[in-house]
Amino acid sequence: MNWLKLVLGLLLLVVAARQWRSRPKEGDTPAVPKWMDTIDSFTAAKSAGTAFLLAGINPKNLLLVIGGATAIAQTEISGGEQVVALVVFIVIASAGVATPLVIFFAMGDRAATTLERLKNWMAKENAVIMAVLCLIIGVKLIGDAISGFSA
Repeated sequence: MNWLKLVLGLLLLVVAARQWRSRPKEGDTPAVPKWMDTIDSFTAAKSAGTAFLLAGINPKNLLLVIGGATAIAQTEISGGEQVVALVVFIVIASAGVATPLVIFFAMGDRAATTLERLKNWMAKENAVIMAVLCLIIGVKLIGDAISGFSA
Protein backbone atom coordinates (compact mmCIF):
# COMPACT_ATOMS: atom_id res chain seq x y z
CA MET A 1 0.00 0.00 0.00
CA ASN A 2 2.96 2.31 0.60
CA TRP A 3 3.93 2.02 -3.05
CA LEU A 4 0.40 3.04 -4.07
CA LYS A 5 0.55 6.08 -1.80
CA LEU A 6 3.96 7.02 -3.19
CA VAL A 7 2.83 6.69 -6.81
CA LEU A 8 -0.42 8.60 -6.16
CA GLY A 9 1.49 11.30 -4.29
CA LEU A 10 4.00 11.69 -7.11
CA LEU A 11 1.21 11.79 -9.70
CA LEU A 12 -0.53 14.50 -7.69
CA LEU A 13 2.70 16.52 -7.57
CA VAL A 14 2.95 16.25 -11.37
CA VAL A 15 -0.67 17.40 -11.69
CA ALA A 16 0.02 20.27 -9.25
CA ALA A 17 3.03 21.41 -11.29
CA ARG A 18 1.05 21.26 -14.55
CA GLN A 19 -1.83 23.19 -13.01
CA TRP A 20 0.51 25.84 -11.65
CA ARG A 21 2.24 26.29 -15.01
CA SER A 22 -1.12 26.48 -16.83
CA ARG A 23 -2.51 29.31 -14.70
CA PRO A 24 -3.40 32.45 -16.67
CA LYS A 25 -0.89 35.27 -16.62
CA GLU A 26 -1.83 38.62 -15.07
CA GLY A 27 -4.41 40.30 -17.28
CA ASP A 28 -5.13 37.17 -19.35
CA THR A 29 -8.65 35.85 -19.55
CA PRO A 30 -8.72 32.15 -18.66
CA ALA A 31 -9.91 29.79 -21.37
CA VAL A 32 -13.35 28.47 -20.51
CA PRO A 33 -14.53 25.21 -22.11
CA LYS A 34 -17.41 25.64 -24.58
CA TRP A 35 -19.76 23.50 -22.49
CA MET A 36 -19.24 25.88 -19.57
CA ASP A 37 -20.69 28.77 -21.61
CA THR A 38 -23.96 26.83 -21.87
CA ILE A 39 -24.10 25.73 -18.23
CA ASP A 40 -26.46 28.55 -17.21
CA SER A 41 -29.18 27.05 -19.42
CA PHE A 42 -28.85 23.45 -18.11
CA THR A 43 -31.87 21.74 -16.62
CA ALA A 44 -31.55 20.16 -13.18
CA ALA A 45 -31.19 16.69 -14.71
CA LYS A 46 -28.56 17.83 -17.21
CA SER A 47 -26.67 19.61 -14.41
CA ALA A 48 -26.68 16.48 -12.25
CA GLY A 49 -25.53 14.31 -15.15
CA THR A 50 -22.77 16.74 -16.07
CA ALA A 51 -21.61 16.93 -12.46
CA PHE A 52 -21.51 13.14 -12.22
CA LEU A 53 -19.52 12.82 -15.44
CA LEU A 54 -17.08 15.58 -14.54
CA ALA A 55 -16.49 14.15 -11.09
CA GLY A 56 -16.20 10.59 -12.33
CA ILE A 57 -13.96 10.97 -15.37
CA ASN A 58 -11.74 13.88 -14.37
CA PRO A 59 -8.26 12.42 -13.65
CA LYS A 60 -7.51 15.13 -11.08
CA ASN A 61 -10.66 14.28 -9.16
CA LEU A 62 -10.00 10.56 -9.38
CA LEU A 63 -6.47 11.01 -7.99
CA LEU A 64 -7.76 13.18 -5.16
CA VAL A 65 -10.53 10.72 -4.25
CA ILE A 66 -8.25 7.68 -4.44
CA GLY A 67 -5.62 9.51 -2.42
CA GLY A 68 -8.12 10.53 0.25
CA ALA A 69 -9.66 7.07 0.43
CA THR A 70 -6.23 5.47 0.65
CA ALA A 71 -5.19 7.78 3.47
CA ILE A 72 -8.38 6.99 5.40
CA ALA A 73 -8.11 3.25 4.77
CA GLN A 74 -4.54 3.15 6.10
CA THR A 75 -5.39 4.71 9.44
CA GLU A 76 -5.52 2.48 12.47
CA ILE A 77 -8.95 3.69 13.51
CA SER A 78 -12.11 1.63 13.81
CA GLY A 79 -14.52 1.11 10.94
CA GLY A 80 -16.98 3.58 12.44
CA GLU A 81 -14.28 6.23 12.75
CA GLN A 82 -13.25 5.58 9.15
CA VAL A 83 -16.85 6.18 8.09
CA VAL A 84 -16.82 9.49 9.98
CA ALA A 85 -13.51 10.41 8.29
CA LEU A 86 -15.02 9.51 4.90
CA VAL A 87 -18.09 11.65 5.57
CA VAL A 88 -15.85 14.60 6.56
CA PHE A 89 -13.79 14.04 3.38
CA ILE A 90 -16.96 14.00 1.26
CA VAL A 91 -18.31 17.17 2.90
CA ILE A 92 -15.03 19.02 2.33
CA ALA A 93 -14.68 17.67 -1.21
CA SER A 94 -18.26 18.73 -1.97
CA ALA A 95 -17.84 22.27 -0.65
CA GLY A 96 -17.06 23.61 -4.12
CA VAL A 97 -20.36 22.29 -5.43
CA ALA A 98 -22.40 22.91 -2.30
CA THR A 99 -21.36 26.54 -1.76
CA PRO A 100 -23.10 27.93 -4.87
CA LEU A 101 -26.17 25.83 -4.07
CA VAL A 102 -26.34 27.20 -0.52
CA ILE A 103 -25.85 30.77 -1.85
CA PHE A 104 -28.63 30.25 -4.39
CA PHE A 105 -31.15 29.03 -1.83
CA ALA A 106 -30.10 31.39 0.96
CA MET A 107 -30.02 34.59 -1.10
CA GLY A 108 -32.81 33.93 -3.59
CA ASP A 109 -32.99 36.61 -6.30
CA ARG A 110 -29.95 38.42 -4.88
CA ALA A 111 -27.76 35.37 -5.52
CA ALA A 112 -27.24 36.00 -9.25
CA THR A 113 -24.65 38.75 -8.81
CA THR A 114 -22.75 36.88 -6.10
CA LEU A 115 -22.76 33.64 -8.07
CA GLU A 116 -21.56 35.42 -11.22
CA ARG A 117 -18.63 36.94 -9.28
CA LEU A 118 -17.86 33.56 -7.72
CA LYS A 119 -17.99 31.85 -11.12
CA ASN A 120 -15.61 34.41 -12.63
CA TRP A 121 -13.20 34.18 -9.68
CA MET A 122 -13.17 30.38 -9.76
CA ALA A 123 -12.62 30.33 -13.52
CA LYS A 124 -9.68 32.71 -13.13
CA GLU A 125 -8.15 30.92 -10.12
CA ASN A 126 -9.04 27.32 -11.01
CA ALA A 127 -5.46 26.32 -11.87
CA VAL A 128 -4.13 27.73 -8.60
CA ILE A 129 -6.90 26.11 -6.52
CA MET A 130 -6.28 22.70 -8.11
CA ALA A 131 -2.49 23.08 -7.83
CA VAL A 132 -2.70 23.77 -4.11
CA LEU A 133 -5.11 20.89 -3.46
CA CYS A 134 -3.02 18.43 -5.44
CA LEU A 135 0.18 19.65 -3.78
CA ILE A 136 -1.18 19.28 -0.24
CA ILE A 137 -2.66 15.83 -0.77
CA GLY A 138 0.35 14.67 -2.82
CA VAL A 139 2.82 15.72 -0.12
CA LYS A 140 0.65 14.03 2.53
CA LEU A 141 0.57 10.77 0.58
CA ILE A 142 4.32 10.83 -0.05
CA GLY A 143 4.96 11.51 3.64
CA ASP A 144 2.70 8.63 4.61
CA ALA A 145 4.48 6.33 2.14
CA ILE A 146 7.92 7.28 3.45
CA SER A 147 6.73 6.73 7.04
CA GLY A 148 5.33 3.35 6.03
CA PHE A 149 8.57 2.28 4.36
CA SER A 150 10.61 3.19 7.41
CA ALA A 151 8.32 1.37 9.87
